[in-house]
Parts: sequence; structure tokens; C-alpha cells
Amino acid sequence: MKGKNEQRAGLLYGIGAYGMWGLVPLFWPLLKPSGAVEILAHRMVWSLGVVGIALLFLRRWAWIRELAGQPRKLGLIALAAAVISVNWGLYIWAVNNGRVVESSLGYFINPLVTIAMGVLLLGERLRPAQWTAVATGFAAVLVLAIGYGQPPWISLVLAFSFATYGLLKKKVNMGGLESLAAETAVLFVPALGFLLWLGARGDATFLAGGAGHGALLASTGLVTAIPLVCFGAAAIRVPLSVLGLLQYLAPVFQFALGILYFDEAMPPERWAGFALVWVALMMLTWDALRKARQTRAQALRLAVLAAEAGAPVSTGSAPAPATTAGQDATTAPAPGPDATATEQTSAP
Repeated sequence: MKGKNEQRAGLLYGIGAYGMWGLVPLFWPLLKPSGAVEILAHRMVWSLGVVGIALLFLRRWAWIRELAGQPRKLGLIALAAAVISVNWGLYIWAVNNGRVVESSLGYFINPLVTIAMGVLLLGERLRPAQWTAVATGFAAVLVLAIGYGQPPWISLVLAFSFATYGLLKKKVNMGGLESLAAETAVLFVPALGFLLWLGARGDATFLAGGAGHGALLASTGLVTAIPLVCFGAAAIRVPLSVLGLLQYLAPVFQFALGILYFDEAMPPERWAGFALVWVALMMLTWDALRKARQTRAQALRLAVLAAEAGAPVSTGSAPAPATTAGQDATTAPAPGPDATATEQTSAP
């Protein structure tokens, strides 16, 4: 009974995390007339404060000394911070400039980009269904490029930057709060310097917009941290396959908001491109679920054979065989391959 309650709580946490990330396009327009770069700088500054308080409360500081003695890992964290800055900044700009639907496409195609990077950069092998999904995703981009009159650059940059961020997070291998704290610490000084420079020029909106506007800018730290905490709570309670399915809630909500709330245009060619992307994602999901069933069946057969041979049988679940990053792409967001669940995501 306790296990079922834990899974139910984990499911609610997961829905909450991805739901908040899916509804965040409603928040960024509230910060106007602040520009995207100023909002991004505030997000970096206030996120460090929020995460720092959380780490202080949890008394998780030992990692700082270990990290300080690893210059290679520090370099990877700095690079990850730069990449996620591009992702966050472009996403904020796109939402505040009427490109919510195009932004949602970036997170729809993100698993396909992750698979492609696994093949091209890590030499990983794909199953036939995954190759078909990647080819379908490529066809979708071509259809959308024809419809837009140019490649969907916003979607592609969001997808590739988030996939690159995931690859770096895999190499860094730190917990969710710790890695966010390290990345925002790297970004804190340039972000604060930019805000002070804006203030010296008289272009800052933090105080000029009034107390309410300043409070909204400060709350960007909470908007970043709260969904991440919910995701971490979900990740330790539900299987990654469930999180992999829940991850599509965010771009689905974004897509729906773009059409229904922001009233963005969806001509037939754009519908065709999105339909191809959704077909590709359904292929990946079906393939991942099929592989998971095969893994469970194999584990059961091995347990039966071990019992018949008189070998002791573990009461815990058998470990899943190693998988490639491409194979894991449908069970976690782009930063997901081979990392622990709480290391696998960052808010858009």
C-alpha cells in the first residue's frame, strides 16, 4: 500500500513539474517591458539564491569542496551554464515575441536530436524503429522549413542546445540541485554585472517598473527551482519510463497555449510538420515500451532459471541491461541518457 501511495505521489509530482514547465509561457509576458536578456539575468541571479537556501536547508555542501578540486568538471559546468543560457534566453525571447508554437516544437523534437547526437558523437547503434523515427523527424523539419520559408531556427536551436546541455550534464554527473547551483554560480557574476550595467545606464526595469514588477522578476528564481524540486521528488518515486511519457506534457501544454491562448497561426503545412513529429515520437515511445517489456521478461526468465538451478534469487528487481543514449531518449528529457533521474532536466 505504501508503495502505491509513493508512486501516486510521484506521479502527481511529475505532472506538477512538467505542468509548470508547460504553463511557464503564461509567466514570461508578465515581465514586460523587461527584455529577454534582462529577464534571463534576473533568472540566473535569483535562482542561485533560491537553490542556495534549499542546499542550506538540506545541508548539502560537501560537493563544493570536491568540485573545486576538479578543474575539468568545472570547465564542463561552465560550458553547460553557457549552453543553458542560450536555451533559456532564446525561449524567453520566443515566448515574448509570439513564437510559443515554434518553441514547443523545439522540445517535441528534442528526443530525436538526442538520438542523433548519440549516433554522431558517441557512435551508438539504433534499433530500426529509432532510425525510422529519426528519419520521420528529419522529414518533419523539411516540411516545416518549406512552410516557414526557412528552417525553424528557434525550434532547432532550442532542441540542439538542450541536447548539448544534456550531454554535458551526463559527463558532469551531479545531482539536480547541486548542478543548478554550480551552473548559476558560474553565471551569477556576469548576470549581476549586466544588471548593474543596465541600472547605471538607466535602462533597468527592476525598480523602474514598481514593487510589483520587481517582485515578479525576483520570482524567476522560484519559477526555476520549484518545478525542478517537484521533478526530483517524482524521479525517486516513479520509473524513468513514466517520466519519459510525462515529459511530453510540457510541449503539449506550450503548443496548446500557443494556439488557444496566444492565437498563433497554424497553416496546413505547419500542422503537417507537427503531425510528422508526433508520429516520430509515438514510434520512439512504442519502441521504448516494447524494449522495457522485453527487459522485464528476460529478467523473469533469468530468475526462473536461477531458481531451477538452485542459485539464490534476489528479491529485488533485476537490473536492466545497459542501453544507449539513443535508446534512453524516449524515457527522459534530453539531458537524460545514462544519468540519474534527478540530473536529467532543467526548466525551459
